[in-house]
Amino acid sequence: MTQRIHSLSEATGGYDVILSDVWGVVHNGVEAFTQSCDALAEARRAGKTVVLITNSPRRSADVVAQMRGLNVAEETYDRIVTSGDVTRKLIAEGPKKVFLLGPERDMALLEGLDVTVTSAQEADSIVCTGFFDDETETPEDYTDMLKAWVARDLPFICANPDLIVERGERMIPCAGAVAAYYEQLGGRSRVAGKPHHPIYDAAIAEAEQARGPFERSKILAIGDGMPTDVRGALSQGLDLLYISGGIHAAEYMVHGQTDEAIMKTWLASENATPKFWMPRLA
Repeated sequence: MTQRIHSLSEATGGYDVILSDVWGVVHNGVEAFTQSCDALAEARRAGKTVVLITNSPRRSADVVAQMRGLNVAEETYDRIVTSGDVTRKLIAEGPKKVFLLGPERDMALLEGLDVTVTSAQEADSIVCTGFFDDETETPEDYTDMLKAWVARDLPFICANPDLIVERGERMIPCAGAVAAYYEQLGGRSRVAGKPHHPIYDAAIAEAEQARGPFERSKILAIGDGMPTDVRGALSQGLDLLYISGGIHAAEYMVHGQTDEAIMKTWLASENATPKFWMPRLA
């Protein structure tokens, strides 16, 4: 049974390490969730090690700078691991002529790698960090481009497996939606972020560096995304605190509140059983 809690401290007594999602849990891309940051900082003061684990396509140092700009206090976490961090290994292992599908600011993901950025027509590999303009575009806007890459059997390296993410009060599509469409068209994608193993291996290694060895049973994961946070944590055999007020809220919200019965029916339909749940981390 998934237990309703009202404070993170109700759940953390039996854990040493917290692996927390960022977008939708710590902030919404526009502002920090102050209560969430306070809860994680309190857990750290109680001796827990907090590693933020995010599907951001940026490198960890760039995400730290972004969070600082959103007023996420540095006391909120010990370490951070991003999908961008672990995706760099996939890029390095792949063909050397790459095309970046995403905004210009994400070019930093390729810095220091032995690759050459080239045109969509000349590339031997695609690195997708998102859309050129995620405010207006959908995956279908790239149909012709994607079909041309499928015809050439180009690997599609997805640096952000999220399908959608909160940005303020809106939901914005992410690179994962493009990767899913690429596969639907017959292409092959490569992913290292949540829900896949590499990002969890990296996060656990960071936690071990911070505090020393610990049992896997002493890890509590926190997240709001079914295909990424939930599937990832459960596939890793980790206990999960599900944040119901995130990207799936429309599935079970009634008059602005999580209807627990509807939510649990929805979770059952997804074959997912988090150990705990709360609307927002606090």
